[in-house]
Amino acid sequence: MNPVLAFVVVMLVWTVSDWVAKKTKSLLSSLFVASIIFLIGFMTGIFPTDLLQASSLLGLAGVVVGFIIVHLGTMISLDDFKKQWKTLLIGIATVLGIGVLLLAAGAIFGGGPRAVTDYGDLIATGRDFAIAGIGALSGGTISVLIIQEAALGVGLTTVAAFPVLIAALQGLFGFPLTSLLLRREAARVKGEYRAGRLEVPVVEEAGPAAEGRLPSFLRTTPGTLFCVGVAVLLSIGINNLTGGTLNTFVVALIFGIVLRSTGVFKPSVLTGIDSLGLMMLAIMIMVFGPLATLKPADLAALAGPLAIAFAFGLVGIGLFSLVVGKLLGYSIPMSVAIGLTALYGFPGTMILSQEAAKGAGETPEEVAAIEGEILPKMIVAGFSTVTITSVIVTSIIAVGIGR
Repeated sequence: MNPVLAFVVVMLVWTVSDWVAKKTKSLLSSLFVASIIFLIGFMTGIFPTDLLQASSLLGLAGVVVGFIIVHLGTMISLDDFKKQWKTLLIGIATVLGIGVLLLAAGAIFGGGPRAVTDYGDLIATGRDFAIAGIGALSGGTISVLIIQEAALGVGLTTVAAFPVLIAALQGLFGFPLTSLLLRREAARVKGEYRAGRLEVPVVEEAGPAAEGRLPSFLRTTPGTLFCVGVAVLLSIGINNLTGGTLNTFVVALIFGIVLRSTGVFKPSVLTGIDSLGLMMLAIMIMVFGPLATLKPADLAALAGPLAIAFAFGLVGIGLFSLVVGKLLGYSIPMSVAIGLTALYGFPGTMILSQEAAKGAGETPEEVAAIEGEILPKMIVAGFSTVTITSVIVTSIIAVGIGR
């Protein structure tokens, strides 16, 4: 396919997806809409199978995925995690809960011995789908990519497509459930404020944006990309030296956290550079790659695993987050809302918190007090589930696909 035409078609799909997401106030996420468009397009033959490859975005995504991981690490403030250590523990417990329940589901539904076709191809087992479901349900784009890389490496195309469908659908569960729980929590917090047991948080005047310790000539777009690229190359080197024991993505995430904490990189290091938007778009497009070769029979075969993954995954989220949250003194709605951040992460964590505060508060002071109580927990929760724990857990368990 003509590369320019392919690029224009992909941009059109994403433009329509963004428009629908805004019109439905994210009830239908852009990821969900884009997944449906690509799925229908590929299965009907409207889109050629080389559409994404021809657009050059897949090649770009393969290069910049490590850059985005480092960037995510620089978005994490260790001070925030110290203050919200209880939230961090609930988030970690939630990912573990998803893992335990889905592995149990994998053992119950199709956990038999590994089989191969007459042509020597592997046949996916319940355990393969369980591992893929853990990465997709508990994480974001990076976790999906880790699973896809492992699945495609052993020729399990349906397993590679499975987390894309989960990622496309999970917001339909996560957003409304979290919204309902946060409304209940906001009403409780409002009662605490009116009883005089909660104060309006003091907002400090914003100072100049931290620029990090890099010299000025390295704070340009190419200079920043060079420095982040060095961190990615070091991550790849450590991965190779350890034979993959220390995964490139995990090391890159740690580098991002350390470099931000030591002041070498500014917070959200790639924010403000000219290429960030295109890099993020390329990463998002990358997850749709397996859909190009997915057949209707494969999709029908995934209906059962999808239903099982969501049923067991949601039970794992609710059970583990509720128990750990109650032990740490959090309310039930807040605890489960923290757990549900595994289904979407930032910016949903911020948007839902603000909507709940505005819906419950009747004065600017009440809104500020409610938001000040809920928002920090939700922001840390999203990073602890989607960005940190899920990437680490997914990197560890992904080696089990196809074995």
